[in-house]
Amino acid sequence: MAEKQDYVYAVARIRSRELSLFSQQTLEQLMACKTYEDCLRVLSDKGWDVSSGSAEEILAAEREKTWSLMRELVGDLSVFDVFLYANDYHNLKAAVKEVCMDAKTPKIYFENGTLNPELILKAIKDQDFTLLPERMRGAAEEACKALLQNHDGQLCDVIIDRAALEAVLEAGRVSDNEVLRQYAELTVASADIRIAVRSVRTGKTHEFLERALAPCSTLDVKKLARAAASGLDAALEYLALTPYAGAVSAVRESVSAFERWCDNLLMEQIRPQKHNPFTIAPVAAYLLARENEIKTVRIILSGKLNRLSDESVRERLRETYV
Repeated sequence: MAEKQDYVYAVARIRSRELSLFSQQTLEQLMACKTYEDCLRVLSDKGWDVSSGSAEEILAAEREKTWSLMRELVGDLSVFDVFLYANDYHNLKAAVKEVCMDAKTPKIYFENGTLNPELILKAIKDQDFTLLPERMRGAAEEACKALLQNHDGQLCDVIIDRAALEAVLEAGRVSDNEVLRQYAELTVASADIRIAVRSVRTGKTHEFLERALAPCSTLDVKKLARAAASGLDAALEYLALTPYAGAVSAVRESVSAFERWCDNLLMEQIRPQKHNPFTIAPVAAYLLARENEIKTVRIILSGKLNRLSDESVRERLRETYV
């Protein structure tokens, strides 16, 4: 009962925060801005701190603001690990390449993960994989061997990327929360589709596809691998038989159109969770909505900075949560 009461309070707080989420009208206001500086003025009016003037710093500050709220509302942030594993595995990839290729890149590590980046780096430097969670050890060791013994950077990436997807899927599978399960499944399935399409266009082998694709519930990755090895038409014919049939036209259009389709599908799936006050679902949905909002603002700001046409920016804009 206490847990339910905690969620009732958290959801009540989230309800008030939802009122400040950007509507389609706000996005249109940003799109109507003539310059990047005009966009910053609109964002400032909406409560965003734009004092740095840097798009990356502004967006990072908004993301931190969201996670600060999560820390305030949710005692155990491990319930959101499924959202953070991508950062952990990005850091693992960076550490492996830094150690095995002597390729140090400033500010390459992400802070918002479940593991301290320094711990990951130490594990790779010392080749002491027991410092890492069990789910990460095998991939870390295998990726190091791919670089140190075979000098195969692509294989290193494939090993870590698939391990990241498997970690996300498992976190969703064991969760009793529908939003987290939906997020995990869609994250893995959409990644598999992107890998398959990219592999077709770059002439990757069936063997590569079987190594790269991560199994999930809504796709038969063996069938997807066979289809993609035969060409784009075959891959899309298989996709048309899955829950992602609606993505076929988006895939044909462009990678960015497909990514937009996936993000819009996620927003569609999580909207009903607004009305579920006795679980953490509305809080998780808000977290995803904020990430979607930040991603959309990034697209608009990038478009203004690079003087892209409104048409090219609009084709990448996501649907709003509200």
